[in-house]
Amino acid sequence: MLKLEHVSTTIGTHHVIHDVSLEIAAGSCVALLGGNGAGKSTLFRTIAGLVAPTTGTITFKGRTISHLPADRIVRRGLALCPEGRQLFPGLTVHKNLMLGAHTVKDRKKVADALEQVYALFPVLGERARQLAGTFSGGEQQMLAMGRALMSRPQLLLLDEPSIGLAPLVVEGIADAIQSLNRMGMTIFLSEQNARIALMITRYGYVLENGALVIEGPSSTLMHNSVVRKAYLGT
Repeated sequence: MLKLEHVSTTIGTHHVIHDVSLEIAAGSCVALLGGNGAGKSTLFRTIAGLVAPTTGTITFKGRTISHLPADRIVRRGLALCPEGRQLFPGLTVHKNLMLGAHTVKDRKKVADALEQVYALFPVLGERARQLAGTFSGGEQQMLAMGRALMSRPQLLLLDEPSIGLAPLVVEGIADAIQSLNRMGMTIFLSEQNARIALMITRYGYVLENGALVIEGPSSTLMHNSVVRKAYLGT
């Protein structure tokens, strides 16, 4: 579904992503591991069209998207839930969600997406008129994911969904990710929390200093000595 071939990205004078090639199959759930500053967010922003790659090709569902505007990439079925949530705290939950549907013109599809989001995260439906800024960190993460889902994506990029959240809340987010994947949505998950990421995905890549250094089935990476030492603390 998604294929990167020799993708590099430069921000200003800083070469952030170095010759990255990877593939995400339709229906899969894949992890991107790496420490703070490894380049995970820049890679996701490059895929989503928020940053243009310096070199290389990105294809989605067989069509090149390397230099398409972000809104056209969303219309093709790829959505990014960014690190830090980036909500509008002064707007209600419902208005934040509807902003995620701005590329969807069919009202029934918007209504169906809203129903799916409320089924996945009931608290959002129960408190739809509450200001987003009054939500806890975990609830804001649910809202950020819900907003991304409003565009009805086939591939969802989740950038650090567990960051800053309590362990019990992280488990709930992980359950939601697995539910989405079971419903057929392709998930590409960027995480510093390697343990939870490898538990809920089937394949993983490790990014260090902007370059891929290890890849393989999640079960294999869980027992890889380098991964265990660098990311699992064992």
